[in-house]
Amino acid sequence: MKRARAAFDFDGAQVLVTGGSSGIGLAIARAFASSNARVAITGRRSKASDYDVDLSDFEYRQAEMTDDSSLDALAGSFSEMDILVNNAGASLVADDEWRPETFERAVRLALFASFRLAVSFKERIARSPIEGGGSVLNMASMSAYRAVPIVPGYGAAKAAIVQMTKNMGAAWARDNVRVNAVAPGLIQSAMTAVMIDTPMADPEIERTPMKRWGLPEDVAPAYLFLASPAARFITGQTLCVDGGLSIA
Repeated sequence: MKRARAAFDFDGAQVLVTGGSSGIGLAIARAFASSNARVAITGRRSKASDYDVDLSDFEYRQAEMTDDSSLDALAGSFSEMDILVNNAGASLVADDEWRPETFERAVRLALFASFRLAVSFKERIARSPIEGGGSVLNMASMSAYRAVPIVPGYGAAKAAIVQMTKNMGAAWARDNVRVNAVAPGLIQSAMTAVMIDTPMADPEIERTPMKRWGLPEDVAPAYLFLASPAARFITGQTLCVDGGLSIA
């Protein structure tokens, strides 16, 4: 039996993945690079060599997602852009997201930065020659749809990203810019490391029809598809990549 395998070619396309130094962001960056794109990533450290992982396939930009001037400098450093992946974010459990200042920081990190970069890059993305248009791709979460009381700020931001994606998709549909998002389920990463192999995870895995943790590499192909001509008639949507958790 022949094995079916999807392949994408983003030859020469300029891609920016925020927070692309680890986890799902790194998997997305690697997937686009393997599909012949020119990939830039952001991180908080001063240079790529400060990380324990090989980032030599990417152009590295230091950026602080909660600093407007840093975001403006990041946007101003590119003359062209085909695909923006708004991936950067973090749960601030250790700082207690029920504290108003922490809640606000969580929302600023995941939501405000994504909006600011999308608006800043919109005109350049609109000039993309990719069939079906350039793309803004946002990072949502299962916490957009379900209560996760330990991260109220993170969840509120992710719910807002789903709605922001709809509005951007509708507003920019005729401007050669498609806007979509992906909502991952339980994915093994630094953010979820505290849950792995603990009783905290058992109920969630039990609810997941596929009965396993996802990997960053399970999520990355959804971004390639949504940015590709194969998705040229899709905009404003949030695709759940969750092993079936959202339907259980």
